[in-house]
Amino acid sequence: MSGGKLPEGWVRSELDNILLTIIGGGTPSKAIPEYYQGDIPWMSVKDMNKHVLTDTVDHITNDAVENSSTNIIPAGTPIIATRMSLGKIVTASFDSAINQDLKALFLSSRVDRNFFIHWYRSQAQLIESLGTGTTVKGIRLEVLKALSINFPPFPEQKIIAEKLNTLLAQVDSTKARLEQIPQILKRFRQALMAAAVSGHLTEAWRNKHCNIDINNISVSKYKPNNGLFEQAKSSVPEIPSSWQIIPSAHLIEYITSGSRGWADYYSTEGALFLRMSNVRYNTTKLDLDDLQFVNLPGSVEGKRSHVKVDDLIISLTADVGRVARIDKDLGEAYINQHLALVRPTKNIESEYFALCIASQNIGVKQIQFFKKGATKAGLGLDDIRSLAIPFPPLSEQQEIVRRVEQLFVYADTIEKQVNNALTRVNNLTQSILAKAFRGELSSQWRAENPELITGENSAAALLKKIKDEREAIKRLPKPKRSAIKKKTGKRMSKQIIKVVEALTQAGEPLSGQQLLDAAGYPGDSNTDDLEKFFLDIRQALIVEKSIVKLERSEDGQDWFSLAEVGSNE
Repeated sequence: MSGGKLPEGWVRSELDNILLTIIGGGTPSKAIPEYYQGDIPWMSVKDMNKHVLTDTVDHITNDAVENSSTNIIPAGTPIIATRMSLGKIVTASFDSAINQDLKALFLSSRVDRNFFIHWYRSQAQLIESLGTGTTVKGIRLEVLKALSINFPPFPEQKIIAEKLNTLLAQVDSTKARLEQIPQILKRFRQALMAAAVSGHLTEAWRNKHCNIDINNISVSKYKPNNGLFEQAKSSVPEIPSSWQIIPSAHLIEYITSGSRGWADYYSTEGALFLRMSNVRYNTTKLDLDDLQFVNLPGSVEGKRSHVKVDDLIISLTADVGRVARIDKDLGEAYINQHLALVRPTKNIESEYFALCIASQNIGVKQIQFFKKGATKAGLGLDDIRSLAIPFPPLSEQQEIVRRVEQLFVYADTIEKQVNNALTRVNNLTQSILAKAFRGELSSQWRAENPELITGENSAAALLKKIKDEREAIKRLPKPKRSAIKKKTGKRMSKQIIKVVEALTQAGEPLSGQQLLDAAGYPGDSNTDDLEKFFLDIRQALIVEKSIVKLERSEDGQDWFSLAEVGSNE
């Protein structure tokens, strides 16, 4: 944003030149739990996950505010993160205390708040890149203040903000609808697998092929735990009369788990080493995005877990029961100790076997049932051998697999298109913001309203007024150096009141110093008190418009008075 010709009436400025002040916060002592049992919102980076907050995660007491460096920020004030969550900006619909990782940016009344917030979000990537730090990134205030902003006249700021509100709302609505589709596809895949392994998917096909013989199961060397199998069998939904319910042990040619201690053999090349991250829920496809390799010595325990095409691998720990089928030759590949290797017999289609384990109404349901009654965490090989598998004739298994794969490909295609669309939508947001702050969204408005962007209405004149406003703030009473250190205990002899109430009680205009005294602040007010005094003046002067600033006196002090009823000053 540092180059390019600016539109007429605009100026390029540093961020610092359009701010009145920046106020930070602090964290009340965690050693006093009572501080965190109040009803005052206390904002931290945990709350920077929305554009407009309606509450905060944490709340503190008045004592916490008085005995810490936190500050209560008026509702509507833009608040940014300067440590972690860099580039994020929020406003709150309520007054809130903030911690030391946040800063409140107080804008001149000559800067449109919505314009500014949109601009700040347009700089999010840049701000994040300017962060420093090894473990946690932060941005220094001097770096933040030096950010370059293309600054338009005040009326044009409002036009730009209105256009962005409309356009970005449409983008957000489109994005929200697109983001719902993956969840819809997830439910579709779950429903598809459930229908496949309970006979519903092939009901019409089965009616046309009613003379199919029941499979003859060859004897396996493995046996189920009869108690577990009977429990699992009782959970199987109704299946077609031509199907059987078979213990998975009778469908397994070979079963084992991976070995421990293979981290010593990790390498950038060699044999593929499959882990939990390669197996996912709601699919039987192997995820090969995160690969690990091992360089093995000639004789090492664990080569028994060498996987082959059509083997199944099943997670045994943490998220138990995730399954994937080895659908292609991986060369030399093994599994770790958190996975089981299952090699099906010729009696069953390996992909159909995997679908049974992955489906919510068969494998997932039975495995969760096993976990509830287990005496130890995780899934055992005995559990896997005792699964109750709905078993159709082999030809129907093949038809089930064909149909599921066809529909999965269709769902995968849709998901890919949605992800591509989401990428374009995210890019569209930045494109719209970039056009806005080059003046492209408001070019027609400028052509139709030249008088609102020139002379006293130009951005250059606006910056001069903001500078004067900043100078006036600097002339507010300063604390004595001896009072800079925060005091504790009984600090004030009288109660602090709002500046509006102080002016009402006085019944006449007051200078800044007089108003400070009338509002109940002591003569040796510290920095925190003066910040609160300034926030109160700004709230009354700019937000509530309940007071007005009068002509400066000969001694350079600003004077304040109650606003007249109906006044727009």
